[in-house]
Amino acid sequence: MSVEVLFLGTGDAFGCGGRLQTAALVRTSEITVLVDCGPSALAALRGHGRAPEEIDAIVLTHLHGDHFGGVPFVLMDAHYASKRSRPLTIVGPPGCEARIAQTQEALFAGSGRLPVTFPLTWVEWADGVSVDLPGLTATAVAVVHASELPCFGVRLSCAGRVLAFSGDTEWTEALVALAADADLFVCECCGFESAPPGHVDYRTLMRERPRLMCRRMLLTHMGDEMLRRASTLEVPIASDGLRLVV
Repeated sequence: MSVEVLFLGTGDAFGCGGRLQTAALVRTSEITVLVDCGPSALAALRGHGRAPEEIDAIVLTHLHGDHFGGVPFVLMDAHYASKRSRPLTIVGPPGCEARIAQTQEALFAGSGRLPVTFPLTWVEWADGVSVDLPGLTATAVAVVHASELPCFGVRLSCAGRVLAFSGDTEWTEALVALAADADLFVCECCGFESAPPGHVDYRTLMRERPRLMCRRMLLTHMGDEMLRRASTLEVPIASDGLRLVV
């Protein structure tokens, strides 16, 4: 058995390099999961010939707009365009259901009164909590990104593989545990010599790389300086539209 990963968006919050915002589609023979859902996720899905109603679950690392801002569009699409009937589970940090409802109301006034015509399940998790979905277990690992809200990395265990996603974070010892024995570790790397608060830089990541005991690593969520240096990096970078079989 194998796992397919399609990177729908690998950019930062500002779309540096023209990249779309964070979203990765993970598919096995049993389940299709979207890890983060940036505002451009719905368009990216359709651009790659994938239908949003294929998604069984959305797993959110944290509640910054470039990571969850596409969820209201997915929900509106389910009502008006896809006429979704298939169940959907949304997993995220504490408060995710209320935050998404607020965002949806701000974007589409009155939409909160629309009937939900498909089974929709909300799951809020915390550090170390695992959520079992059909054929997949998702585990939250607390990282260090924004003091005002909980932020997680995610480990997905499915089809005999382990995939790890850092979410947004500065360097933290939690990344060592997050990456341990992962078949693929997708790690944010915003800057080269330094990074804004709450993000990791390439120099630090390379210093700590021997401790990240993953089988394969990809960098994502890069700013302009990182993108300019892409051809010189020791670790490969993810790109919009990249498909991997793990």
